[in-house]
Amino acid sequence: MKEITVPKDDLLAKLKQNRDDHRAIFEEALTGYQAESEAELQQQLDLLRAGKRRDIRIVKVVPRDHTSDYNRAIAMIEMALGDTITLSERDFAQYVMDDWGWQGEFLSNSYGSGTAQSKFGDVYTVS
Repeated sequence: MKEITVPKDDLLAKLKQNRDDHRAIFEEALTGYQAESEAELQQQLDLLRAGKRRDIRIVKVVPRDHTSDYNRAIAMIEMALGDTITLSERDFAQYVMDDWGWQGEFLSNSYGSGTAQSKFGDVYTVS
């Protein structure tokens, strides 16, 4: 199936829920990023102060917020005429299934988000 027509109100409700879930994951990820970064930096500082000299490399990817992607889709649908919306397979994957092109990277940098675990448990792994 290449296209599907869905009720506008149902699509908006799903998109708004997906946006709220995304924002919760993002906020939890920021907290996890902060805690993990501070712990790793403290560990390196403790080693340095203990006289252990070695190369130090710390790479922590800052979580990215994609709320604007949801807001754009919501605004487009709210402005669309009529009671139904026709979605392509790709649009359906993003808007309904919450499967965006950036989703894998986003989840891999969600730093133990409980919301990510509960929503994407089958495909989500904490590293």
